[in-house]
Amino acid sequence: MLKKSIYAALFTVALLGNSGCNFFTLENAIDPNNPSLQSVKQNATRNQIQSLITGLEFRHRAHVFTVTAAFGCFGREIWYLNASDPRWQTDWLGQGGRRPDGQFFAVGPAYDAPYQTIKQGNILLQAIRNTNVVTEQERLAVSGFVKTIQAYQYMIVANGQFQNGIRIDVADELNPGPFVPYNEALARINALLNEANDELGRAGTGNFPFRLTAGFTANGFGTIPAIRQLNRAIAARLAIYRQDWQGALNALSQSFMNIDGDLEAGPTFVYGLPPDLFNPLFFVLDAPVNTMIVVHPSLISDALPGDLRVQRKFFRRRSPVVVTTDNIPLAGEWQDLRYPTNTSPIKYLRNEELVLIYAEANAQTGNTAEAVRAINRIRTAAGLPAYSGATTRDALINEILFQRRYSLWCEPWGHRWVDARRYNRLNEIPVALDRGTVFTQLERPIAEVNWELLQGR
Repeated sequence: MLKKSIYAALFTVALLGNSGCNFFTLENAIDPNNPSLQSVKQNATRNQIQSLITGLEFRHRAHVFTVTAAFGCFGREIWYLNASDPRWQTDWLGQGGRRPDGQFFAVGPAYDAPYQTIKQGNILLQAIRNTNVVTEQERLAVSGFVKTIQAYQYMIVANGQFQNGIRIDVADELNPGPFVPYNEALARINALLNEANDELGRAGTGNFPFRLTAGFTANGFGTIPAIRQLNRAIAARLAIYRQDWQGALNALSQSFMNIDGDLEAGPTFVYGLPPDLFNPLFFVLDAPVNTMIVVHPSLISDALPGDLRVQRKFFRRRSPVVVTTDNIPLAGEWQDLRYPTNTSPIKYLRNEELVLIYAEANAQTGNTAEAVRAINRIRTAAGLPAYSGATTRDALINEILFQRRYSLWCEPWGHRWVDARRYNRLNEIPVALDRGTVFTQLERPIAEVNWELLQGR
């Protein structure tokens, strides 16, 4: 995946290198509408830097459909029913013992989209280092912003690949660094977040020096201090994957978490009319179609009576979406209610998740009272009575994971799958209805395998 464009480029170079001076040889031409990569890496203008920032935001959301739908299927938050190609069910649900090999169906964007975003960030970092049109504080602000986005993207690949490990050093795509194990990858992502946090801390306290989309500005993240709070929120998410419970609490204390505040607060991916993209998770309510993301039936059957999240997030169709593959009928009676239109924004890190991280970290460090307070903030918002169960660590973690299942349902991350894996509970994911398999991880893409072979590694 990462090397696909490299192979194409090498083939083109080889082809042209063998052609000599002939009919196909053209003079170099400058296209003012499509400046060369080198022109932005050296002496970039402010307009060029702005274009790179806008491009970074555009790529930042490129993973959304695949990660949400594929990881959501793996964790049985959803089914993505698609009658036109049975592999959306047979492969993604592991029916018939199917496994996610290196050429696994339709999961490429969970790997290559994050790396393309990281590459875009690297170009932007080069541009701001090699230009005189920005002040030092502006340089620090942009660098801290870029590295924060890159860290978020690295986490996507790490969660998909898990124990396969991932590449962190990809600055030179023709000579990338080695694959590093999952725990080392998380440690290096944490270091990147800390580096970004330090840069943002030295960048001043004003507005971000370049234009950001409404996904940031309309949600209160248009200033440097607010972006720094977002950085710490991402660091808190990372910390619980590392089982660094105190680190999670420390990061939360510097994030935008507000246990009594709006649980919906947080940045969004924004969408629009062409030439922009539509929201990839939007499906018309009750549409007579047989291709749709549907709510996994277990979310309905396991819900507590009166849970308002069921009313707010799930829409009951008049007739189910039914798809049969390998003689296994799957029926989706409920669909996603969160997006009113095809240009509705998608929330990707909300205060509600931070409150749940706060509950988990406190439960793990023995601060029962604070864990219960955070749990009750979530339960009360969902219209549920206060928590009255046991207050042992295991009991609290059970409750927190249950609340995460509904609060973070089908958000663009695959929370349920990752949560079950990090607590060794993949066997609790229900597969009886689809007769499938729960995967532990995706396999390394075949393009990466071939690249390693090409390099003799």
